[in-house]
Amino acid sequence: MAAYQSTHAGDAWLALADGTRRAIVERLAHGPLAVGELARDLPVSRPAVSQHLKVLKSAGLVRDRATGARRVYQLDPTGLEALRADLDRFWTQALAGYSQSIGQKGERS
Repeated sequence: MAAYQSTHAGDAWLALADGTRRAIVERLAHGPLAVGELARDLPVSRPAVSQHLKVLKSAGLVRDRATGARRVYQLDPTGLEALRADLDRFWTQALAGYSQSIGQKGERS
């Protein structure tokens, strides 16, 4: 796993570029889980899952809480809302560009 340091708002997208981290996010979408539960069906070690969770937490996509001797992770709605806002903005820009393109073609006809 490459070294990762959080430095800007696009870090959530960077964090999700890794397939293992996307798999972790997909599992957490079903509810909170401890590291051992997350690692159970992943092709990486438990310590590697912990490192991936550290990256996701640094990017604002997950948060954790102590439950006895375990740490339980869950998705952070605030980080996911930021991703959704990015997607909405991208989609709005793409539709506006498409609309403008269609309008220009209609004027030439």
